[in-house]
Amino acid sequence: MSISLAQAQLFFLALTRILATIIHIPVLGGRMVPNQVKIGLGFLFTLFLIPWQTLPPAESSLGLVAFVIAIGKEIIIGTVAGFAADLVFGVLQMAGEAMGFGSGFSSSRVFNPAIGETGSAFDQLFILTSTMYFLVIDGHHVVILALQKMFEVIPIQGAIPFSDPTVLLQMTSQMIQAGIHLALPLIAALLLADLSLGLLARITPQIQVYFLGLPLKIGVSLMAMGLVLVMVLPIIGNLYKNLGSDMLMLLER
Repeated sequence: MSISLAQAQLFFLALTRILATIIHIPVLGGRMVPNQVKIGLGFLFTLFLIPWQTLPPAESSLGLVAFVIAIGKEIIIGTVAGFAADLVFGVLQMAGEAMGFGSGFSSSRVFNPAIGETGSAFDQLFILTSTMYFLVIDGHHVVILALQKMFEVIPIQGAIPFSDPTVLLQMTSQMIQAGIHLALPLIAALLLADLSLGLLARITPQIQVYFLGLPLKIGVSLMAMGLVLVMVLPIIGNLYKNLGSDMLMLLER
């Protein structure tokens, strides 16, 4: 079986689009994933997902300038699709930050290599739990199916998508709303703890509320997190299950 120059070019273009997409997904191509693994995953995905029946004949190869332009177009398409994944995992980071802000863990911040940002231990616990849940519910399968359908929505060497800006704004607002819903139960529990400490300070001024409040809020945040995790995980699961459709929605014109 001989491979023409045009087929090799389209394989590389498909590889470029897939790599530009999966680097936005921490589980598949995050900063903690070595570059060799990213390239290997991209090569395997391209090998199995590329529409081989649409490959051109040998005489339809691209020139150097046209090939460079086509690479840029595929990078843009993959980046647009990966932006949906950025929104989903950004919502989880936002929810973790909101939860950890008043829990007492925010005083000590450490670097989280999975997302490339600094956060508290509470943030990392929430993000790691959410990432494990992504694998449990086969979220990576949703991404792989979305990658396959990307080539149906926009074929290789297709036009760059120019989606309606209202679609992007609506999707962003929905993600922010989901992040607020994720953090709201724990924020409410911490607010009740603050109100209780305030009433305690008014009733018995002799008690050092400042020294009592920090360990109390840490304990309340951990207990509340354990109790509301059953309520939070279905919301996170819906975000993961809709990830593929969100990626394709940004590519539809």
